[in-house]
Amino acid sequence: MIALTVVLNTLLILADKPICRLQGKPDFAQFSKDGDIIIGGIFSFHDSVVGVKQTFTSLPEPLKCKSLNFREFQLAQTMIFAIEEINNDTEILPGISLGYTIYDDCSSVMLAIKTAMALANGQEETVYTNKSCTKPSAVAIIGHSGSSLSIGSATAIRAFNIPLVSYFATCACLSNRREFPTFFRTIPSDYYQSRALAQLVKHFGWTWIGTIRSDNDYGNNGMATFLQEVQKEGICVEYTEAIYRNYPRERILKIVDLIKMSSSRVIVAFTTSIDLQYLVKELLLQNVTGLQWIGSEGWIANKNIITAESYSVLGGAIGFAIRNAIIPGLQEHLLRVKPSSATEHTVVNEFWENIFGCTMATQENASNSDMCTGTENLMKVNNVYTDMSELRIPNNVYKAVYAVAYALHNIYLSEDNLLDKLNINSQQALYNMKRVNFTTRNGENVYFDDQGDSAARYELINWRLNSKQMAHFITVGLYDASLPEGKQFLMNNFSIVWARGQKQVPRSVCSESCYPGTRKAVQKGKPICCFDCISCGDGEISNISDSTVCIKCFPEYKSNEQKDKCILKEMEFLSLFEIMGILLIIFSFFGACLTMTIAVIFFWHRDTPIVKANNSELSFLLLFSLTLCFTCSLTFIGQPSDWSCILRHVAFGITFVLCISCVLGKTIVVLMAFRATLPGSNVMKWFGPKQQRLCVSALTFIQVLICSLWLFLSPPFPVKNMEFYKDKIILECNLGSVAAFSAVLGYIGLLSVICFLLAFLARKLPDNFNEAKFITFSMLIFCAVWITFIPAYISSPGKYTVAVEIFAILASAYGLLFCIFAPKMYVIIFRPQQNTKKYLMGKLPSKSA
Repeated sequence: MIALTVVLNTLLILADKPICRLQGKPDFAQFSKDGDIIIGGIFSFHDSVVGVKQTFTSLPEPLKCKSLNFREFQLAQTMIFAIEEINNDTEILPGISLGYTIYDDCSSVMLAIKTAMALANGQEETVYTNKSCTKPSAVAIIGHSGSSLSIGSATAIRAFNIPLVSYFATCACLSNRREFPTFFRTIPSDYYQSRALAQLVKHFGWTWIGTIRSDNDYGNNGMATFLQEVQKEGICVEYTEAIYRNYPRERILKIVDLIKMSSSRVIVAFTTSIDLQYLVKELLLQNVTGLQWIGSEGWIANKNIITAESYSVLGGAIGFAIRNAIIPGLQEHLLRVKPSSATEHTVVNEFWENIFGCTMATQENASNSDMCTGTENLMKVNNVYTDMSELRIPNNVYKAVYAVAYALHNIYLSEDNLLDKLNINSQQALYNMKRVNFTTRNGENVYFDDQGDSAARYELINWRLNSKQMAHFITVGLYDASLPEGKQFLMNNFSIVWARGQKQVPRSVCSESCYPGTRKAVQKGKPICCFDCISCGDGEISNISDSTVCIKCFPEYKSNEQKDKCILKEMEFLSLFEIMGILLIIFSFFGACLTMTIAVIFFWHRDTPIVKANNSELSFLLLFSLTLCFTCSLTFIGQPSDWSCILRHVAFGITFVLCISCVLGKTIVVLMAFRATLPGSNVMKWFGPKQQRLCVSALTFIQVLICSLWLFLSPPFPVKNMEFYKDKIILECNLGSVAAFSAVLGYIGLLSVICFLLAFLARKLPDNFNEAKFITFSMLIFCAVWITFIPAYISSPGKYTVAVEIFAILASAYGLLFCIFAPKMYVIIFRPQQNTKKYLMGKLPSKSA
């Protein structure tokens, strides 16, 4: 019973004081210093972890790291320098000292998470507490050097509300506040860098590129954003490949072969410097040079990679790097570092051994000759650690420490009790980190937006050789994402030295630009940047380079020979000033003048028998109508107008009907005259001069009536015919009503056929009445002309249609003039002795005949 009581009492005591025990072995910090408030730090002092095969029969030994990274060692010392500077500053956290605990994650995500948890929980093996076992030893953590490492740590410590401030993790995914609510960074997000790289590629006109990325969160996410941006800009990617430091050599060689076979001359590398070194080594072995490299900030400003050997591959590279800075006092601090026998300073000893090529003294190697004395002088060392010309990343560490300090200072100002000022927790630090806004000694404004990102400002740097033929890089431009669109770039194109030392921007296109006058046609099965240039068709143009479509000209316009401009089409009509028009005018005037001359001669000999015998009144009316026929052809020449279109067809129809009516009257007179010579015939009294005038007037009035109806219902009008020719416009007269025009022609044809038939019947009359023969010939010519006119009129293009119509008018008019009046003119002028009544009467047949 007594024993049971003792056990119960022991359990009750243990229940009041529960024990938290550390699972596994504690991790030792590389650097540490006590203080009122502790800031944690995690740096990749080593590039990789030594591979160990686990037996699973005992607890695994602590992981060992290899390949000391001088740059990361410099970054850790920058953190220590910044904390010491703050402790010596009476304006920030006066009376409060800051301490630090700095771990090595060996570039391993697993160790990154483990060290972050060490800073969140502490490293005491046994903790007696009435509260949670979690007791953060740091109010904030500075780290990491990579996005994957930061993602792992930020995820692990998210529940503890400990701010994680990275100086070199750029993955845009870390801006997700739902996933990473405690993450901040003093380096811009890759979202801005990816956009800037895409704009850079577009700026130099590269539309055909290759891409290389690190196969981690930094490379994969950054490249994904970049590919989205270049796709918006119409840039095509020939290939996109991933590399990583642990890849087998065979896989790297496949990428080298792909680069050698590719046609793109520009490579965008979104990688870390360590990963890229493996690829550059193989490219160097196979002499793959002359390519233009575009780099991300992960490697473009890293002096570890810029060597004489790598310059032959990467020479002329350009890319974005975070802005450089000067940190007063940092160099002196770095040079004060000395080796120590303390266990926690083993990384310093390793650093010292690597720098000076000696070995630190231990019990095992006390007899070695190349022992480190500890008095070696760092001032004589020239490497990444001692180089003060490139403090881009150290400046980010410097700003990260000060950001935490200002957040703590804001808490300090809000608390009155000194004890409360010392008992600051991570939750308070997280709250005030979101409100940090200060200016560094270099004049740089530091703040965090709602996603925990800092302002995106980059320098555009270019790799080149200096006067000593040493590889280095210089700043050739700036990029500030906070400025308005179009003003974010400030660049000096003329100062850039490209691959192979060229001064001109290299070209990298799948297909050369299509000049104005052509359009792009994408090659089947290839990206849109691979295309053929096809000339625009007739009536189409493209007035810009690389046009995807040809624009049709307006109907009144045509494309010029270069197909890059629309010009007015040539207006075609039968002009007064062209040779054909002039010839037709001459023939028209000659016909009119000849007709008037004949009329004058007839008038002068109006009392002669030959004029009287052939019905002088109808002859003069016929000559007058023929004059009108000759002159009406002039209305067909010149640019068509409303009045000319009406006049030409109406005048043509009426004058020709008047002409044919006169000829028909003369034919009837001949027939009546023959009838009148027969015994007992009194027919001439029924077709005397009065009846002749009435017949001509009636026949002409019918045509006038047809033309009036035509003009009233659908008159002719000028039009632009753009269908017959593609390159010119035919100005012509539209008939308005084809039926009306057909009626006009049909009526003329009807009178012509009647006249021809009557004249044909009278062709064997006595010689003194032989005018019927001439009328027959004239009507035969007239009908032949107008029968051939119809197919010629339909098939003739443009102005030749009008020319055919004028020719038909002139030919028929000349035919009537010569056939009817030429014989009479011959007698009057050359045989006046025959122009007597006796001669004419002497040829009359006798009664018995």
